[in-house]
Amino acid sequence: MQHNNFDEWFASTALGGANQSYVEEIYEQYLDDPDSVDDSWKTIFAQLPQAQKAEQPHSTVRDYFRRLAREQRSEAVSIIDPEASAKLVKVLQFINAYRFRGHLEAKLDPLNYYRWKTSQVPELDYRHHGFSEQDLDETFNIGRYVYNKETIKLSELADALKETYCGSIGLEFMHVQDMEQKLWLQAKMESVLNKPLFSKEEKLNLLKELTAADGLERYLGAKFPGAKRFSLEGSDAFIPLMKEIIRHASRQGMTDVVMGMAHRGRLNMLVNVLGKKPAELFDEFAGKHAETHRTGDVKYHQGFSSDFAVDDKKVHLALAFNPSHLEIVSPVVIGSVRARQTRINDTEREKVLAITVHGDSAVAGQGVVQETLNMSNARGYRVGGTIRVVINNQIGFTTSNPNDTRSTEYCTDIAKMIQAPIIHVNGDDPEAVAFAARMAVEYRALFKRDIFIDLISYRRHGHNEADEPLATQPMMYGLIKKHPTPRKVYADRLINEGVITNDDEIEMINLYRDALDNGERVVSEWREMDTATMDWLQYLNYEWTDPYENTFPQARFLTLAKRVCEYPDSVRPHSRVEKIYKDRREMYQGNKLFDWGMAETMAYATLLDEGTHVRLSGEDAGRGTFFHRHAVIHNQNDGTGYVPLTQLHSNQGRFEVWDSVLSEEAVLAFEYGYATTNPKTLTIWEAQFGDFANGAQIVIDQFISSGEQKWGRMCGLVMLLPHGYEGQGPEHSSARLERYLQLCAEQNMQVCIPSTPAQVYHMLRRQALRKMRRPLVAISPKSLLRHPLAVSRLDELVNGEFQNVIGEVDKLDPAQVKRVVMCSGKVYYDLLEQRRQNNQTDVAIIRIEQLYPYPHDDVKKALEPYAHVTDFVWCQEEPLNQGAWYCSKHNFEASIADNAKLKYAGRPASASPAVGYMSLHTQQQKQLVSDALTIA
Repeated sequence: MQHNNFDEWFASTALGGANQSYVEEIYEQYLDDPDSVDDSWKTIFAQLPQAQKAEQPHSTVRDYFRRLAREQRSEAVSIIDPEASAKLVKVLQFINAYRFRGHLEAKLDPLNYYRWKTSQVPELDYRHHGFSEQDLDETFNIGRYVYNKETIKLSELADALKETYCGSIGLEFMHVQDMEQKLWLQAKMESVLNKPLFSKEEKLNLLKELTAADGLERYLGAKFPGAKRFSLEGSDAFIPLMKEIIRHASRQGMTDVVMGMAHRGRLNMLVNVLGKKPAELFDEFAGKHAETHRTGDVKYHQGFSSDFAVDDKKVHLALAFNPSHLEIVSPVVIGSVRARQTRINDTEREKVLAITVHGDSAVAGQGVVQETLNMSNARGYRVGGTIRVVINNQIGFTTSNPNDTRSTEYCTDIAKMIQAPIIHVNGDDPEAVAFAARMAVEYRALFKRDIFIDLISYRRHGHNEADEPLATQPMMYGLIKKHPTPRKVYADRLINEGVITNDDEIEMINLYRDALDNGERVVSEWREMDTATMDWLQYLNYEWTDPYENTFPQARFLTLAKRVCEYPDSVRPHSRVEKIYKDRREMYQGNKLFDWGMAETMAYATLLDEGTHVRLSGEDAGRGTFFHRHAVIHNQNDGTGYVPLTQLHSNQGRFEVWDSVLSEEAVLAFEYGYATTNPKTLTIWEAQFGDFANGAQIVIDQFISSGEQKWGRMCGLVMLLPHGYEGQGPEHSSARLERYLQLCAEQNMQVCIPSTPAQVYHMLRRQALRKMRRPLVAISPKSLLRHPLAVSRLDELVNGEFQNVIGEVDKLDPAQVKRVVMCSGKVYYDLLEQRRQNNQTDVAIIRIEQLYPYPHDDVKKALEPYAHVTDFVWCQEEPLNQGAWYCSKHNFEASIADNAKLKYAGRPASASPAVGYMSLHTQQQKQLVSDALTIA
């Protein structure tokens, strides 16, 4: 067909008209990399006349097409059949529609309750693309990327696309920008059409695992009716899903799998995957528990570890302990995985796999999920991809209307923020579930990125077994009561296929029930762990006061001090940083006293020298929020970073410092997971301001302060919380000391407020060198980082030790003292300077550097010279209802004589942590210092 008008002719080709924008986008990809597009497109583009490129780059692909066509119109017309090529473009658009939107019409909901889509998708009908029934027998060359066929009839293609993208799996992957990943996912889906995926043995095993999941819940329901167990029923395919992930991960070379999940299905997971003895679970239901000194936790929060046999190898499994707070365990798991990878030097992230399990409402509703995803590819937190499983029972808590639980089509849409593929799968099709498991493992192993499996199912009972779901979901639960269990659905399918008989099904059920009656492990893959290799054994049964080696050879100390101040000539620091390093050189040369930054640096250097590892993270951790640390020197020439602490010597410990993402909750949870996994690393999280730890309060309450009592999980994590009233307003003053003191009990953690560089040096070293591993909350300074009085001598570092209490430093005559002021932290220097200015000799000042465990003996020893004094003051910067006063007042009173009185000097009670006006701040500060020093 000939056209006299060029534009009319061009519009009639496959490259013009309504297809133009679509083709341009693909052609741009082709120009960048011919192998990045389908073979079918390569065939079309290869036919285009290859004219020489203009000297000036073409402004658009459209211009380029038009120029090529003008230059060689006659040749182009002879090569391209406009009608045929236009149809081929429409066919490719038809295929792409399924790749983009096929998941919207996939058969994903076992109940078919409310349609698993908002509406029909017209693009998935060939008629939408301009074809008619007369075109169904026409054959098209679509390239080998699609179903491994060169040519295919339109009717066959329509059936194949529907079967692939609208069956029991709905794959969302076209939002993934990386072409290699996208083509791999596409090929993975399209290459399996009409091929048997599972052998008879594998099908029998899937049924066996479904029978176990179903059997345990039925057994518990009959044996302990009404008891809370947060049943898995309706989502039974979760068990074969997890076991298939573990099996396939092992075959991909992985040796460890760390898992985190909330309570839904956890008991089933413990028994049917990890191999916990049913008898032990039954004892817990009966109220029995092992005799320990711990307060313990409910059964559906417990963790477990075991070894799992796969072929001739073993993979180590760990299920993290977790509280009820939904999703918070996810970053804990990621931190634990990173620690394991670091420990075995798995830099390629090939040996340790993270699996996190989410609820459908929680994954969309809990902000820590977004925080954790945001960390997934950050340098200090990446683990090479996490498989994220959503147990999607379409109801969340008690709300079944998706318009009330989220503002997105799917609960998993949050995955798109990191371009993670999402495999939606029908929980009543265990073979599709197992295929999804394998696909996820292979994707993670190949691309080292996160991937989601959305296990769409239902919840047979209420939120717990005592709940009545019909009260709020009458229609859904009317369907559920009539719907067969996933085990029954699959058993009937295998019977119809001739894989098993009715008798085989009954025998399988009875064998599992007999195993439960026996009480022994029901997981044939379970293997005994080698406890002799466990890192934590050497840290058991130690107390706070047990001795440790705290001194460090002075000559070695000075050698290290010199090295931490050195950097290559090629590194040009910022002028202010250069001044800091110059001052540090003066310190080790004996010309200056040690300041806070140098003392902290030397704590790390001496630990690294002895083989201890150090990991420090937080917002601005490399430089320190208040410009004091500068563990990383940023080269002003090229922007690269140089870390002197990594250059001490070849056999030193590992030093890591990471500027974290702007998150408190997820990052602190990550570091908790890291610290609970690796006791040989001093793990430190620094808040940008101490107040910002508020954003991580869940982690502090439910893991750091209580994890040992609940689960026996020791943790040596250090929290550095900048604190001090410098007039910077309510959110930049208080680290909320009172909250940590309120959480202190049963020797669960330390709360320290070091006031000198030597104290921070010894505090950090003590935390690493002592054999006990418990959290340390360190209330660290801001203005003291450069305070002229907050300095220490060399001998105080190399020969000293951490002092729980520091007595009077001025040479006062104890007999002349009429009042003793006790305090902690920065206010000490305000008191000291004012007392010296007043020339007072009748007030002694005692610093309590460790508020918990409260050092009764050390305080009494510091007060011995003042046995005659009856006037005592506790002075603090914080308001009356905050700080240490309320939580520690009983300890202060226990330290003084019975006839003595304890008064308060500080800010009045306040709803806000601090005032916002500098003038008012200054007035309050002067007043509290005056109150402390003025004897009535």
